[in-house]
Amino acid sequence: MTDLLVPLQSLKQSNWFKLICGASFQHLPAVRNLTLAYTLAGADCIDVAADPAVIAAAQSGLQVAKTLAKDAQKRGFDYKGNLPFLMVSLNDGEDPHFRKAEFNPNECPKDCPRPCERICPAQAIVFDSIKEDFSGVVSEKCYGCGRCLPICPYDKIYTASYVTTPGAIAPLVMSTGVDAVEIHTQVGRLAEFERLWQAISPWADRLKVLAISCPDGDGMTDYLRTVYELIAPLKSALIWQTDGRSMSGDIGDGTTIAAVKLGQKVLAAKLPGYVQLAGGTNSYTVAKLKAMGLLKRAGGAGGDGGAGEDREVNSSLSPSSPSSSPSSSPPIAGVAYGSYARVLLSPILEKLENKEVSNANMKAIIRLEEDEVLLWQAVELAHSLVSQIKSWQRRESEH
Repeated sequence: MTDLLVPLQSLKQSNWFKLICGASFQHLPAVRNLTLAYTLAGADCIDVAADPAVIAAAQSGLQVAKTLAKDAQKRGFDYKGNLPFLMVSLNDGEDPHFRKAEFNPNECPKDCPRPCERICPAQAIVFDSIKEDFSGVVSEKCYGCGRCLPICPYDKIYTASYVTTPGAIAPLVMSTGVDAVEIHTQVGRLAEFERLWQAISPWADRLKVLAISCPDGDGMTDYLRTVYELIAPLKSALIWQTDGRSMSGDIGDGTTIAAVKLGQKVLAAKLPGYVQLAGGTNSYTVAKLKAMGLLKRAGGAGGDGGAGEDREVNSSLSPSSPSSSPSSSPPIAGVAYGSYARVLLSPILEKLENKEVSNANMKAIIRLEEDEVLLWQAVELAHSLVSQIKSWQRRESEH
């Protein structure tokens, strides 16, 4: 199987794994290191901010991963050297994924217990940081989860949102050679979606995957049908990302319930394309999907994620399954992990950052592959998550 087809095969087999670095996460060393670790662990797609510098950081991680394929295999990982798709996220209007927290630390009372610092999953809020020589929100680390907003006892924290400027950003991003695009939209924003799609569509034939991410709302499935009519026909694979409870997967197991329920709702709509969960996904998600019969069984039915006969996909890229039948229930095609996947590796990345601070004689930035122990610890942790959806069919077939 060619490198090109490996991630598409994962969609077909209902074991697609996507890492979400964050639509507004711009901490370049972390993006590079997360990309490297999750690629070696077997991820099918890396989703990053639509920022040329962030894209370049992820591409650097991908290239390093390719050189470490044999080492990964010797250590028992399945990675064969094929590269996951590189995806960028764009928005057609205001969206919590596309915002940053901000506050003026000079306005903070001296005796404030600083609950914002403790609750931030990205460690983006710092006070008197030695490394940054800074107090406040480290903008490139903030990915907009908003947990700091209600917890500030003095109501000093606010957010700054940004919206993609279609005519400007689309050519800039598409020229970087990304494999996939995800558009974040919401019910009622068809005109805005169409404006963004018109800017992207000249490059659409180059894409291997187009994803549409949408949270729940009244009339959601009707809205998605209208979106499909607007973008069809497509040569790429199409993914409907069901954004259950945005940026919450690291809070606790229960956050995955919203993602699963929304996935069921979109599956029931039988839209052409694949359905992939996001928003509250964590280590409980695959177990929940398996218990509810929403993943494709080993050698069993499933296949095209609800793709209809009108789907126009280049035959060399077509992920449709010859084994699926009209009466078979389409499965969830895969899972995207964001905050949970990043927090899982944060102890390793924090150790790397601490080495940068404590070792004055070393380079300012230490790359993950330069510390072999931390590298393979990170891959092991990443693999503990990736393997949940990658290996459960194999385990089932052995019983």
